[in-house]
Amino acid sequence: MSEKSDFYFQSYEEWRHAITIRCDIKLTKDYALSRVAALRNLNDKHTIEFKSKYGEAYLEQIILWFERAAQS
Repeated sequence: MSEKSDFYFQSYEEWRHAITIRCDIKLTKDYALSRVAALRNLNDKHTIEFKSKYGEAYLEQIILWFERAAQS
């Protein structure tokens, strides 16, 4: 069985490229902040699924990357 980390983005640049280029999502300040709010909502079913699948540490990393994107 492969490790979960095989699916993780290893850097902000890799993650940002996936969001903006591969997924063609506009990573605006409003979008990034809305994702931070959703990911910080521990009662949100998508956040629960994400945390269960990828773990607390990776969830926090993704939140930090969305916060960084909101500031750019």
